[in-house]
Amino acid sequence: MQSHLHATPESGKIFHQNFVGKGKVVMLNLLKFRERADYSASPELDPGTETTGQLAYQTYMKAVLPLIRSVEAKTRFYGTAGAFLIGPEAENWDAVLMVEYPSAERFLEFAQSDAYQKVAGHRTAALADSRLLPMHER
Repeated sequence: MQSHLHATPESGKIFHQNFVGKGKVVMLNLLKFRERADYSASPELDPGTETTGQLAYQTYMKAVLPLIRSVEAKTRFYGTAGAFLIGPEAENWDAVLMVEYPSAERFLEFAQSDAYQKVAGHRTAALADSRLLPMHER
């Protein structure tokens, strides 16, 4: 099973074409936690004790919420999830997060900031898989 934890250059280009300069964007995050957090990619962030993916994600969120607010974004929803009512039976998620950004530009400001880059390893350590779907309101 292939996991999806980071944007690709191609998906970044498509995001830029479809969302930059077009107003508010809501990011839908589907999250699947690792049973045990894996800090091998960011050993400097390792808490030194074995922890779950869910706890590592909580550490990530504590660090990220002030950064989200600094670009005038708002967390609209964070909650548990599970199997789809309509969708692939084999695909299920532990949590869902929706964050509303005033613009794609503000999202990029957040995601590319040094402050975010310093804590993003908690997200990678926490997640076995994810989806990030940008959306515009109609």
